[in-house]
Amino acid sequence: MAQAGKRLRGVREGIDRNKVYALDQAVSMVKERATAKFDETVEVSMNLGVDPRHADQMVRGVCQLPNGSGRTVRVAVFARGDRADQAKAAGADIVGAEDLVEIVMKGEVNFDRAIATPDLMPLVGRLGKVLGPRGLMPNPKVGTVTPDVAEAVRAAKGGAIEFRAEKAGIVQAGIGKASFTPEALAQNIRAFADAVQKARPSGAKGTFVQKIAISSTMGPGLRIDPATVLGSA
Repeated sequence: MAQAGKRLRGVREGIDRNKVYALDQAVSMVKERATAKFDETVEVSMNLGVDPRHADQMVRGVCQLPNGSGRTVRVAVFARGDRADQAKAAGADIVGAEDLVEIVMKGEVNFDRAIATPDLMPLVGRLGKVLGPRGLMPNPKVGTVTPDVAEAVRAAKGGAIEFRAEKAGIVQAGIGKASFTPEALAQNIRAFADAVQKARPSGAKGTFVQKIAISSTMGPGLRIDPATVLGSA
C-alpha cells in the first residue's frame, strides 16, 4: 500500500488539477505518467451539454480510430450461409445463428462486439436483456446491423469504437495505449472528438462540448482545452 501511495503521488506531481492543458501537452504528460507494469489504456472523457434522458438529446455513434485502439477485439457475428462464411473469412471470432443465440442466452458472452445481418435481428432481439446492459446489442445506427458483415468485422478489428452518452451527458472511450506515439494518440483523440461532435443531436442547445479530459488506466486525469482538439468547441 505504501508503494502504491508513493507511485500515485509521483504520477500526480507537476499536475495542476485546475489547469486546462493544450492537447499535445496533456498527451505527453499522460504518457510520462503511465508507469504501470502493463501497457495502460489512454481514455478520453467528454462532458456534453445534453440530457440523454430526452430522445432528441441522445448522443450515439461509432468512430474509426486512425491508429487503432491497441485492443484485441473479439467479434461475434450472427449470420447464416454465405454471409457467415464471409464473416469467418474477415476474421470474426464467433459466427452462428440459432446456436449462437442459445449460447448467449446461457450467459456465455465471450466477445467484445456483436454484429448481425438484418434478417437475423428478430432472432437476436431475444438477447436484449443479455446484450443490452453490456452495450453489445447490434444496432444499425452504429453499423453493427448490416448485410456487409465482412466490412463490419474488418472495421471492428481495425479500431472502430462505439460511443454513447451516459446519464450525466458524458461520453468516454479508450482511444489507444500508452505505448502509442504522442502523435498517434492525438490523432485518435481528435478523430473521436470529431465523431462525437458530428453526432450532435437536434435537441442540444448552447455549448455542446463543455469539457474534455484524458487519463491513463492508473494515472490522473488532465483537462484539455476543447479548442485544441476540435478547433472550436
